[in-house]
Amino acid sequence: MTNTSRPHDNAVVELLREDPSFADEYLAVALDEADQEGGQAALLAALRHVIEAQGMASVAERAGLPRESIYRALSPTGNPTMRTLLAVFHAAGLKLSIHSAATA
Repeated sequence: MTNTSRPHDNAVVELLREDPSFADEYLAVALDEADQEGGQAALLAALRHVIEAQGMASVAERAGLPRESIYRALSPTGNPTMRTLLAVFHAAGLKLSIHSAATA
């Protein structure tokens, strides 16, 4: 019997590789839920999934950051600086925008 199960993280990264446009919605939901219990760790995991789908080494090179630093910053206990986040967003082709909560 073949085991067809795989870890959740791997499945999400594979989905993001197959459909890069899914990243926008995936990150938007994670950001919307960031103020809930466990939400910040989930947001970091979502960003890590998107980066892994694009290739961590490639994104790290474009960001001018060591790959290990990005892994550490986006770990469940990570606490990335704004500088690191902005560099990663830019290198991954992502743009952070702010909207009034009243219009969301």
